[in-house]
Amino acid sequence: MKSSNKGKDFCVFALPGLFCFLAVVMVPFIYGIYLTLTDWNGVSSVKNFVGLSNFAAVMRDAQFWKSLLLTFKYVIAVVVLVNVIAFLLAYILTRGIKGQNFFRAGFFTPNLIGGIILGYIWQLLLNGILIKLTGADLTFSATYGYWGIIILYNWQKIGYLMIIYIAGIQSISADLMEAAQIDGANYRQTLRKIIIPLVMPSITICSFLSLTDCFKMYDQNLALTGGAPGTQTAMLAMDICNTYYNRIGFAGIGQAKAVVFTVL
Repeated sequence: MKSSNKGKDFCVFALPGLFCFLAVVMVPFIYGIYLTLTDWNGVSSVKNFVGLSNFAAVMRDAQFWKSLLLTFKYVIAVVVLVNVIAFLLAYILTRGIKGQNFFRAGFFTPNLIGGIILGYIWQLLLNGILIKLTGADLTFSATYGYWGIIILYNWQKIGYLMIIYIAGIQSISADLMEAAQIDGANYRQTLRKIIIPLVMPSITICSFLSLTDCFKMYDQNLALTGGAPGTQTAMLAMDICNTYYNRIGFAGIGQAKAVVFTVL
């Protein structure tokens, strides 16, 4: 039955969500763009207009470019690894093996744990292993920290993406799979010619989910390495926070970095 009062329906159902979106997202975002044009120090009520000088300072900031490069390297490595492993697990766990529901739940469980907690857990685990093998911990080498963050993210998110891939694989018609089997297609041919093409929507979703997650990586980075040694493992989100909160008088520059990050 169609409603005779569309305005009332809009106010009841859409207006609260629209108000929250404007108040929590759009208004702070627009105000943040305004702050990039000032010399605000993060505390004072004085905000002098400085034009685009904050963006120029961002372009001259060597640490910004280091963090950006590290973030891109991290994103490329993780997006490939996490999606390949998640897809392979999903394929295995839709073959009807014994106890597959138990394994699905087990792989998904790490996604329920917060990033900060996971960071400290993996810090203890990896430091214990590294100290035994090399006599150094994660903060000794940027390479250790970089791969530590990759391992942590994969352990946390593989199960989540696996569930999406399982849903995609299970949506494939059983008649189609049976026809391929009758035609003599082996597992490799079925996977390459039928399963992967028909699961492309799930691949697209998982790729973009992991892509945005990796660019926004902060809590795991903070808990696992804190950017150490020095700031060599500080990715872009952490560099923005360090600039905004830890450098007095750099709030405008930190906000400018955040706007650049939003554009990316």
